[in-house]
Amino acid sequence: MKRDKRKKGRKKTGFQSKLILFQKPDLKFGRSCPLSAKDAPVVDYKNIKLLKRYISDTGKILPSRITSISQNKQRQLSSAIKKAKILGLV
Repeated sequence: MKRDKRKKGRKKTGFQSKLILFQKPDLKFGRSCPLSAKDAPVVDYKNIKLLKRYISDTGKILPSRITSISQNKQRQLSSAIKKAKILGLV
């Protein structure tokens, strides 16, 4: 009886589900970084208009998973925002 209960909880894997795992995805899921694109604005602490786009209403820096910014640009952006906050620009 115990073996029957175990088998009921298992998922059935078929040939089709195994095929899907090893196929390369055709579509690119993530968005590209808006600050790494061609003709993108330069991240600078003096560019307040740009910095305000990446700050929440409460004054916190928005994470890269929401803004879709690359890691390198996110570091530059956060340091620029912190610098602007210290100087009182934001």
